[in-house]
Amino acid sequence: MNPRPISSPPPDESDLSGPLICDPPTDKSRGSMGMALTIGTEAMLFVCLFFSYFYLGRLERYWPTHPPKLHLAIPLLVILIVSSVTIFFAEELLKKGAHRAARLLLLVTILLGIAFVVVQFFEYVDRLKEITPRTNAYGSAFYVITTFHALHVVAGLLMLGFVATLAHLDPPDSPHRPLHNAAMYWHFVDVIWVFVVVLLYILPHWTRLP
Repeated sequence: MNPRPISSPPPDESDLSGPLICDPPTDKSRGSMGMALTIGTEAMLFVCLFFSYFYLGRLERYWPTHPPKLHLAIPLLVILIVSSVTIFFAEELLKKGAHRAARLLLLVTILLGIAFVVVQFFEYVDRLKEITPRTNAYGSAFYVITTFHALHVVAGLLMLGFVATLAHLDPPDSPHRPLHNAAMYWHFVDVIWVFVVVLLYILPHWTRLP
C-alpha cells in the first residue's frame, strides 16, 4: 500500500521575494491631453470653414458685397477677451488655494459668455436685415461660420457651468482637472472669434480701401 503523500505547507507570504505589483501613478495630464486633441480636431474644422469662405469668394471682386458692420462685432470681441482674462485668473487663484475667489471668477466668466450669446443674437437680427443665409454663397458661408462658433460658445458655457457645480474645482489626485480643461476649451473659443472678427468682419472693409 502506497504511503499517503504529505502535503507541503503553504508558503509564507512574508518570505516572498521580488518586486510587488503596484498601481501605476495617476497621470494628471491625460484629461488635458484629451482636451488638447479635441481642440486640435475642432481647430481643423474651422480651418476648413475659413478655407471654404475664401475659396467661394476667390472670383468675386468684392467679397462680400456689403461688408458686415463692426459696431457689435468689436464689443463681442472685447467680451470674450475679458472672459479669457477672468478664467485665467480663476485658475491662478485656484493654484494659490483661493477656491472661493476662483469660483467667483468662474461665475463672472459664465456671465460674460451669456452676454456674448445675447449680443450676438442682436447682431444677427441687425445683419439679417441686409443679408440672409439664402441670399448668396457669402451669406451661407458667413452664417455657417458664425453659427458654428456660437455653438462652440454654448458648449463652452455648458462645460463651465458643469465645473461651477462641482464641490472641488480641482479635485486632488484626479486626472481630469475640470477647471483647467474647461478653461483650455474656452480660450480656444475666444481665439477662434479673433480670427472670425479679423477675417469676416474687418478684412472686407480693409480690402475696399483705395
